[in-house]
Amino acid sequence: MLFNTISYGIFLPVIFILYWTMGVRFRKIQNPFLLVASYFFYACWDWRFLFLLMFSTVLDYYTGLKMEDATTLFRKKFWFWLSIIVNLGFLGVFKYFNFFTLSFSRLLDSFGFEVHLWTLSVILPVGISFYTFHGLSYVIDIYYNRIKPERNFVDYSLFVSFFPLLVAGPIERATHLLPQIKSQRAFDFEKAKTGLRQILWGLFKKVVIADQCAEFANIAFNNSSQHSGSALALGALFFTFQIYGDFSGYSDIALGTAKLFGIDLLRNFAYPYFSRDIAEFWRRWHISLSSWFRDYLYIPLGGSKGSTWIQVRNVFIIFIVSGFWHGASFTFIIWGFLNALFILPSVLFKTNRNNLEIVAKGRIFPTVGELGSMLFTFVLTNLAWVFFRSNSVQQAFQFLGGMANETLFSTPVFEGKSLTVIGLLLSFFVLIEWIGREKQFALEELGTRYPRLFRWSFYYALGFLIFYFSGAEQQFIYFQF
Repeated sequence: MLFNTISYGIFLPVIFILYWTMGVRFRKIQNPFLLVASYFFYACWDWRFLFLLMFSTVLDYYTGLKMEDATTLFRKKFWFWLSIIVNLGFLGVFKYFNFFTLSFSRLLDSFGFEVHLWTLSVILPVGISFYTFHGLSYVIDIYYNRIKPERNFVDYSLFVSFFPLLVAGPIERATHLLPQIKSQRAFDFEKAKTGLRQILWGLFKKVVIADQCAEFANIAFNNSSQHSGSALALGALFFTFQIYGDFSGYSDIALGTAKLFGIDLLRNFAYPYFSRDIAEFWRRWHISLSSWFRDYLYIPLGGSKGSTWIQVRNVFIIFIVSGFWHGASFTFIIWGFLNALFILPSVLFKTNRNNLEIVAKGRIFPTVGELGSMLFTFVLTNLAWVFFRSNSVQQAFQFLGGMANETLFSTPVFEGKSLTVIGLLLSFFVLIEWIGREKQFALEELGTRYPRLFRWSFYYALGFLIFYFSGAEQQFIYFQF
């Protein structure tokens, strides 16, 4: 069930009305009701994988209790490693088994040994990377005595399976979400209005920006040898906006939906394309994943402490693992490697904490230096996205090679497509994001102080654009991860 479909447009109001109608009188059923709704939501993808989600939930719930009740360190470690191995084992089988099998087969072929290894023909369970990381952080935090295990099974299950975040995040922490789940929630009209505005902006990002940019990006990436360097450069630019509009749009819809039920999820994006360096970019892009790797991998490895070699090693480990988390392909690994290269100077020269506040805070325009830094960072990010989007390493290098020639300065042409409309849409999008960059999302306060006529005209205009550009159902990019 996609957020940008009629079926979800029916599902959400029905669940919302039932939740608050019954929840006002019977607040003890709020969480069981949301859990059932979440399982139904997930089962709409493929009901068979619902059992995998339930198994992972039971395993981590039971592991938490057994670690808390363990009378010896050996027993505590046993349950801890059992959960870690089983969770990562499922993730490895479904997501990485074929990658390692085929890579090993090609390695043997290069030495003259022809082998035909067995591979799996299975569908990747949607959301497995996200709910696996939910469970892993929960188990790790209990093991290191940062939190106590949750003994209410329904509450813990909802923490893992809450439908807005279930299939593509944000990756929540027990310390943040579980207290909200355990508390009784009363309807907050202002929070609900804010949630609706965030859903509206998320749908605009997905349908109007991401899906329209996808058409141009697909033309460029699917037939790169037939296009000029300028068309390929624009194709890379369109994918850069596509993936941001797609994933941050999903996150906005998820966070807005959660607000309708009285729950605040972790912020996942904070205007990353306004970043002045790569370190700032990674503090603003997919925040829940970046902070997860920081807390559970980078810092335990030593972080930025220790010798220069240790710092360099840790940077490359966290970014290569992050790339591999996104998918079983060398293109993602190279994407992570490039980002490690880009961020390394700021780590070594201790400038990675220079830009903590949003750019041009309290001002309308950035300085020339800030604008230059943003453009340079955006170009680096854009180049790295080429590997993320390409189907193979060879295709990525062919794309970059086709872009870096004299035709880079020619007039770009996309067969049967006009650049005027998409140019206007992107200009409007960037303008609204810039105006609202100091808020949690662009429409959080934008327009709230306008006269009612102007405010609702603005909202209806966004709704009209969403309706006008909506067509075939377009899956969200991060569902494949």
